[in-house]
Amino acid sequence: MKNVVVTGGTKGIGLATVKLFAAGGFNIAFSARSTKPLEKLVIKLREDYPKQQFFGFSADMSVKEEVAIFAQKIIQKFKIVDLLINNVGIFEPGGISTEAEGVFERQIATNVASAYYITRALLPNLKNKKSHIINICSTASFTPYVNGGSYCISKFALLGFGKVLREELKPRGIRVTNVMPGATLTNSWAGTDMPRSRFMQATDVAKAIWDVYHLPATTVIEDLIMRPMEGDI
Repeated sequence: MKNVVVTGGTKGIGLATVKLFAAGGFNIAFSARSTKPLEKLVIKLREDYPKQQFFGFSADMSVKEEVAIFAQKIIQKFKIVDLLINNVGIFEPGGISTEAEGVFERQIATNVASAYYITRALLPNLKNKKSHIINICSTASFTPYVNGGSYCISKFALLGFGKVLREELKPRGIRVTNVMPGATLTNSWAGTDMPRSRFMQATDVAKAIWDVYHLPATTVIEDLIMRPMEGDI
């Protein structure tokens, strides 16, 4: 049975991905800041899939020390990590000249540094030929927009991280994929009055992650761009 790690696993794309891989027979470790939804999800998964292993860890992934603790707990549970999904992220709108103090640091720490530190910690445990790292970037990783400010900067940086990682890990046979979804109906769009038809669903992105991972080990999708059928919002 293969082992998956998902950062930010109780909401949005992370939750959809955890559910899909659980249904597909994987063991899963995932993080979230809030304890109650974490515990509730673990209980539900263990009830639905009693032959698999599920571990939920409360961690603020913007804090380096908490990322390190999460990584150590994963290593204790899973000697080998087959798939690492760097999904955790936050969106705080604003412009570079108008953002409040701390917005830049918060988004860089959550959206970029968390992926850097957890990946470094778990790389020795990605040992299988089909081991894979998937970074959940954004169309904001290559298309800047007004009021995107530090969010766009952080997502550009995450894409850069993934591209460097791809080159470094080629000799080890570890695949690296950057998934760049456009508007997806998650908490980032809470309160919007736009129709659901203008958004992708989190389950759409999860299915794409599943398909990317299940390609033959001889092939890797390096960059995957996804948009709503009617285009960007």
